[in-house]
Amino acid sequence: MQRRRVLIVEDEQDVADLVKRAVERSGDVDTSIVGSGDAALKAVAERPHDLVLLDLNLPVLDGVEVCRILRSRPDTRHVPIIILTARAAEDDRVSGLELGADDYIVKPFSPRELSARIRALWRRIGPPAEVPLAAY
Repeated sequence: MQRRRVLIVEDEQDVADLVKRAVERSGDVDTSIVGSGDAALKAVAERPHDLVLLDLNLPVLDGVEVCRILRSRPDTRHVPIIILTARAAEDDRVSGLELGADDYIVKPFSPRELSARIRALWRRIGPPAEVPLAAY
């Protein structure tokens, strides 16, 4: 079985490390961590990912704009996105989901719940697509 590729977009290293540990509990994965919105777009353009875990409060380009851009591009339109953010207001949660996020989790979060939500998402979308190495 092919390993899933997960991009963690988080500018706080301690939170990124916690998310990485939770993601690794979710299955056979390779994780990458970037700390800004522009770096997230570059990482996704360079290598396809099976999931993006996206903070909204990011330097350079915020997570709302990153989500909007990913959903507008044909090659990233179907990449699952879970927003993981401190923005807890109902308006923020509704806006994130309407923007195209597949799930919205508010910080502080339970690593076990994050892991369970990732596994549930992967059950719905099925196995990772086979991507030939020449595509990188």
